[in-house]
Amino acid sequence: MKTLKSLLLGLALIITANVVKANDKEELTQQHAIDTYIEAVTHGKLEGLSKVLDTDAKFTMMRGSKQLSFDKREMLEYLKATKSVQDCKVNTTTVENNGEVAIVKVDLEYEGFTRSNLVTITNTGNGWKITSVHSTFK
Repeated sequence: MKTLKSLLLGLALIITANVVKANDKEELTQQHAIDTYIEAVTHGKLEGLSKVLDTDAKFTMMRGSKQLSFDKREMLEYLKATKSVQDCKVNTTTVENNGEVAIVKVDLEYEGFTRSNLVTITNTGNGWKITSVHSTFK
């Protein structure tokens, strides 16, 4: 009887773990990744951002003729340090979407200039994750 209880408890734990893992994948959609990114850069809301950024995510930014590059850790540290709310209008446009990779243009329109971000989202097998962001200023 004790063995049966242990076996049933173990089975219940395995089922619970698989359900939680399935829910994580369902949450990591293209739209969720983009929404999470926008909330982080415009409102300083970083909850879930690390989860939607791929481990090897790269961030590049053009400042005049100079290109700056950052990795996931550096970008998360910067966003945690600033956590500022941006006064801007946000427009998104899907540039490409083939079912495995999507490129979404996220324009942040401030008074006097626009920051355009080309956000690449990839279906990693563990959900959709941001793999790169390239930013330019106009």
